[in-house]
Amino acid sequence: MPPTTTAAAPVWLITGCSSGFGRQFARTALAHGFRVAATARDPITLDWLAQYRDRALRLTLDVTDAGQIRSAVSETEQEFGRIDVLVNNAGYGYLAAVEEGEEEDIRALFETNFFGLAAMTRAVLPAMRSRRAGTIVNIASVAGLVGFPGSGYYAASKFAVVGLSESLARELAPLGIRVLIVEPGPFRTDWAGRSLKQSPNFIFDYEPTAGHHRRETIARNGHQSGDPARAAEAVIQAVLAANPPEHLVLGHQGYSIAERQLRGLLRDLRAWRALSLSTDFPELPAPHRDAPDVYIPPPAGP
Repeated sequence: MPPTTTAAAPVWLITGCSSGFGRQFARTALAHGFRVAATARDPITLDWLAQYRDRALRLTLDVTDAGQIRSAVSETEQEFGRIDVLVNNAGYGYLAAVEEGEEEDIRALFETNFFGLAAMTRAVLPAMRSRRAGTIVNIASVAGLVGFPGSGYYAASKFAVVGLSESLARELAPLGIRVLIVEPGPFRTDWAGRSLKQSPNFIFDYEPTAGHHRRETIARNGHQSGDPARAAEAVIQAVLAANPPEHLVLGHQGYSIAERQLRGLLRDLRAWRALSLSTDFPELPAPHRDAPDVYIPPPAGP
């Protein structure tokens, strides 16, 4: 139910709101009565927010620009008093076999998908730590759980987001701050349309794998099974839950992909268990053999 007063409404800062998931997150959050600071590199794409008056703030933000990050966080806090939820949504796709990738494009991809997300997170954390409250929502992908041919660099950027987010969740939990990792499968956004970048290089040997994946990705654009509006509602439900998940996979295809990947990992673990366990020093004390964390030897004596 929407909050009864504007001043009590949660404040969401959302990156990448020009289209796709970002725009839908903003629309759905506003429909819930929240206050929203929506960002885009081109603020003209946010003109539709004018109807929400004092509940919506339009901000220019390129997440690769440190100055714009500082300004966006500062303006949001000045306008609304705090940031309750940061949604790190800004990002885009890149298709290429690993050998086909171009250095400049690969680095630009990581600057937005990973380094920009990390910088935004660092910018909002001081105030969240001070209040001992807040939620970081990082939009990853099922491509952050499994790598597909033809999108290895995109997958690497999202694997990095997942790894960072899992560590972040463990660091912030004792401080009262939550982290939600969202991993969508295929959805009808602009990801595979005008937002998608591709390498101009095509190596014939990769045609049955990366080449096929490139063509299929583009051909399915506009026909994906995932509904962004339902995804946005699901994310809000997870954020508001008393016991939210750490990982939230979205869509039937996303769920199937994630489940298949985890089952495959478990099969490998079980099939190669003996070899895996054979690599410890034989004198390792028995209680540590099945310890859940990395074994840390006791401090040396005097």
